[in-house]
Amino acid sequence: MTPEPQSSGAVEARGRRRLVTGARRFFLPSEDRRLVSEMEDGLAEVERRLLAAANSADTVADACTRYLVDAGGKRVRPLLALLAAELGDGIGDRVVDGAVTVELTHVASLYHDDVMDEAETRRSVTSAHRVWGNNAAILAGDILFAQASLIASGLGSEAIRLQAETFHRLCLGQLHETLGPQEADDPVDHYLRVLGDKTGSLIAEAGELGVVLGGAPESYRAPIREFGECIGVAFQLVDDVIDLRSSSEELGKTPGTDLREGVPTLPWLLLQRQARTDPEAARTRDRITELLADDATMDEALALLAAHPVTDEALAQARAWADRAVAALDALPAGHVRDLFGRLAEYIVNRRH
Repeated sequence: MTPEPQSSGAVEARGRRRLVTGARRFFLPSEDRRLVSEMEDGLAEVERRLLAAANSADTVADACTRYLVDAGGKRVRPLLALLAAELGDGIGDRVVDGAVTVELTHVASLYHDDVMDEAETRRSVTSAHRVWGNNAAILAGDILFAQASLIASGLGSEAIRLQAETFHRLCLGQLHETLGPQEADDPVDHYLRVLGDKTGSLIAEAGELGVVLGGAPESYRAPIREFGECIGVAFQLVDDVIDLRSSSEELGKTPGTDLREGVPTLPWLLLQRQARTDPEAARTRDRITELLADDATMDEALALLAAHPVTDEALAQARAWADRAVAALDALPAGHVRDLFGRLAEYIVNRRH
């Protein structure tokens, strides 16, 4: 059954409340109230335009293309774009459109990911492909990709180039994930490269668009891109841990979705690596593999991996990537904006869902 659509006003009001609350998580410690106000207003405008962009004049497509946008999200990518713009002339229409472009691209990729991973839920709602079927979900994602490109086309050649390069990396990362590591590849290194392409590239684009469209100095592009790439990998590694140690209510989706579908995560890859030389790790790996084969013992398998030291090691690697991200900020001028970039990194590695 197709979900009952909500009024645009109700969704917009809910989105503004969510984003302003999320903004305060980062911004209230800052003494610069002007910066806080601009960021909160900018995030609310991003949400309004995001909802408008996801609406389709085609009534058949409309409910499906709006589905995951209406479901909400952390909006980390728009946040980064707006914050980077504060290094220049601040948040204007072009910066907001750039932020919307990146978030639409991210949401579109979720439709495709859920089909490929056979995910049951996303953002506390039933996955789109479970509601409309695989073909409709893929096409809805394609429509949002097209809409993101259309918005980018109005932002100039550099924005178009960044969007095209990022889209290429997204597809390449998904292809490498699907095919898996080749014989000469180290599985952990391969996994980290996939994360860089699938997650880091889009977060990096958000920051770089903020610099370009916000009129910030050209010299800030490289450090902001490095920050985005590294914090993107950290974000996904933390997700790997949260996916094992959180409930479905906290996650908004079924815990351990990747492992259930045979998609490797860093804790699992680290356990497999350790099992090559450690008999106890090998026994744990074999036991988890056995438990994963039966839906009735799936939760026991996830709990066993969550409690193993390799999951703490994965979290330590996430923090190391976040440290690299923060180190890149040394090239930026000291002040409230740089402080908020650092606070964003802290939030990403310390979050629980």
